[in-house]
Amino acid sequence: MNNAGYGQHGPLEDIDDDLLERQFDVNVFGPHRLVRAALPHMRERGDGTIVNVSSLAGRIAAPGMGAYSASKHAVEGYSDSLRRELEPFGIDVSVVQPGPVATAFRDRVDDELSRLDRTDAYEDLYAFQEDATLIGGDGPLAVHPAAVAEAIVEAAVTPDPEPRYVVGRAAQLLVYASYLPDRIEDRIFAAIQRFSS
Repeated sequence: MNNAGYGQHGPLEDIDDDLLERQFDVNVFGPHRLVRAALPHMRERGDGTIVNVSSLAGRIAAPGMGAYSASKHAVEGYSDSLRRELEPFGIDVSVVQPGPVATAFRDRVDDELSRLDRTDAYEDLYAFQEDATLIGGDGPLAVHPAAVAEAIVEAAVTPDPEPRYVVGRAAQLLVYASYLPDRIEDRIFAAIQRFSS
């Protein structure tokens, strides 16, 4: 099970190469290293399940979350390809996709935001990210960490696991929203930002 991750939030213009590289190193390359270490043993047994914890940010990218979303989109694509590659060997791959979770995740996001050299043009976006009423772990849409753990366990022990496990009502709504045309998604995010400011 790969559950490494943190959220590098902030406008993409303000995220330098080192910060973007670090986001991908933890959220994408770390799980890849673990998968490569475990796969020979799983193939030898002809059995096993890899569970990668992604995020709904891997399905729909909100403003101010570009680096994090890009890393989670990468986890999604990585997992899809890996699942198809490993099917002949009897090895399953599942992705767990939580929305907001009641953890200290936002504390790290706030720390990362405070390290950025801010471009004044994005003050509204920073204010939206720092408020986090809707997207934060203490917000009304957050699920308890036990719900995520239950999904991970289900994926790990089910003989024929689903490719994806969406965790929480907010996450399910965002899955539905990801099927909307891009222009409509853009308007929804613009409305959310206006409402929050």
